[in-house]
Amino acid sequence: MPPSNLRLTVHQRRLGAELRRLREQADLSATQAGALLGVNQPRVSSIEAGRYAVSADRVRAMARSYSCTDQELIENLTKMTGRQTRGWWEEYRETLPPGALDLAELEHHATAMRVASVIHVPGLLQTREHARAVTSDAVPPLAPPDVEHRVSFRLKRQAVVYSNNPTPLTAIIHEAALRMQFGGPAVAREQLEHLIAMGEHDHISVAVVPFDAGTFPSSGQSIVYFSGPVSQLDTVQLDTDHGSDFHDSPAQLVKYRTVLDRMEGCALKPAESRALIHRIAQNL
Repeated sequence: MPPSNLRLTVHQRRLGAELRRLREQADLSATQAGALLGVNQPRVSSIEAGRYAVSADRVRAMARSYSCTDQELIENLTKMTGRQTRGWWEEYRETLPPGALDLAELEHHATAMRVASVIHVPGLLQTREHARAVTSDAVPPLAPPDVEHRVSFRLKRQAVVYSNNPTPLTAIIHEAALRMQFGGPAVAREQLEHLIAMGEHDHISVAVVPFDAGTFPSSGQSIVYFSGPVSQLDTVQLDTDHGSDFHDSPAQLVKYRTVLDRMEGCALKPAESRALIHRIAQNL
């Protein structure tokens, strides 16, 4: 079991949730599953809550007991077992909300990401000054050292798109976000020029939804879709005033894939998007 002073990682919680999902799909109670596996019901519940470490062999045994035949899913679940390496974000454990650390962990492990944002430029594409302006406007207000601490965390997260093996990123940004002058015209212009430059990278696609695109789904919230090694292990993050909400049920994954597809369908192509960003920057 993980030490009591360590919070469960996203991978630990997700592995347990997927094992519970497989059990429920097999129409077995935790007690029935325990009987098949030779353990008691509390042990099954602890595994499903992510509180009890399991081996790759145990995951395969549970999959067999639950009549799961999806070998690709099973093998990827086995890769989530054992002692989890604590990432760089753990140094922020005592100073930032848990949801922020979960976000960094999901970004680290994602095989691809799709982001949709209406008011804000996605965090992975923000400049330091833009991030500082946005963070300074938090409610309740943060002390200047805390603002800088959060800005440094946001910029450190961006390593996933700057590394030698960067994660593919599709950013769907509404024109409204491009015209928000967080930090003033100079900061806004620098941010737009940065967006244009980032969109030139092969692994980054920036698509702008123009004002004249009309209505589109989920226009009131920011969405991040993290692709896992198999589609069943994808995760959706929704940005809210009280923090991040994470969803991984099959129905929610289908819903938000559809939402993002429709939003991207409303957006301009990358070259047209860069041209629009450039025009807005010139007018600042």
